[in-house]
Amino acid sequence: MINRRRMLASSLAALPLMLFGRQSLAQTATTLKISHQFPGGTIDAGDFRDRLCRKFAQEVEKRSKGALKFQIYPGSSLMKTVAQFSGLRRGALDLSLYPLPYAGGEVPEVNIGLMPGLVTSYEQAAAWKGAEIGRALTDILAEKGVVIVSWIWQAGGVASRNAPLVNPEDAKGLKVRGGSREMDMVLKAAGAAVISTPSNEIYAAMQTGAADAAMTSSTSLISFRLEEVSKHLTSGRGRAYWFMLEPLLMAKSVFDKLPKEQQALIMQVGAEMEKFGTEAAKADDKLVADVYLKAGAKVYDLDATAIAKWRALARGTAWKDYADRSPSCAHLLTLAERV
Repeated sequence: MINRRRMLASSLAALPLMLFGRQSLAQTATTLKISHQFPGGTIDAGDFRDRLCRKFAQEVEKRSKGALKFQIYPGSSLMKTVAQFSGLRRGALDLSLYPLPYAGGEVPEVNIGLMPGLVTSYEQAAAWKGAEIGRALTDILAEKGVVIVSWIWQAGGVASRNAPLVNPEDAKGLKVRGGSREMDMVLKAAGAAVISTPSNEIYAAMQTGAADAAMTSSTSLISFRLEEVSKHLTSGRGRAYWFMLEPLLMAKSVFDKLPKEQQALIMQVGAEMEKFGTEAAKADDKLVADVYLKAGAKVYDLDATAIAKWRALARGTAWKDYADRSPSCAHLLTLAERV
């Protein structure tokens, strides 16, 4: 009887330790939050940037055997659009798929991610990652507390309410959203008035007449339903002078705390997502024309002459201004021109 009592007491004493041990194992899973400004959907349908985040999350969770989990917040539902970059830098946000030039106010160098006429093809854009420009930009962001997980580029076009905007001379007298400080500078030189607003606020601006036209990525031209407030589209299919770098970014402070194998997994899956991103962006460059034609808008494509006009205007204005801002900016521009 005494032995049975002692065994029972020992078992009861061990129970909290067993439960604590199980709880500790359960708590080893890390949940990371991914925020972006784009409309939410599913892993198979919707804005490809939201889908990319979901595919990335699913694959990392699968390969980490649940050690890494993710919560995705589309439509700037977790944090306001522009604030997401500073949130990453502070470690207040884990990951964001973010239009890099939105952070130009904090880090002027990143405006090279939407430098008019600098990148004119997806092949050229893809070459940045492995070139000196890619390494230099990666180092600058790391110094600011941000890690590039996936390099995502998108061509863009122009949606306009009443008149097409194809050549620089078409911009005179229009109120236009350019998408970056440098694009705005080119538009001003062409005679336009510029407005600054995130892409998820373009619809309201065009609906109210605060903007006559807006430049944004092909995917945003579709996802934000701008065909409902536009009569004209200049597409980015085939040729474009508007290319935006919209990478999947991660807070370096959060990244550095993860075990090395989890860091490697995140970077590996991030790199694998780049093929999906490029293919989806190219598909949207073609799809956007169909969407606008169906809505009754007229669609225009850029030719080599139009691209040359925009590039020449940009070189004498935005490129020069960017290079004059700092030795760091000048160096990045030199490296980018080599690609």
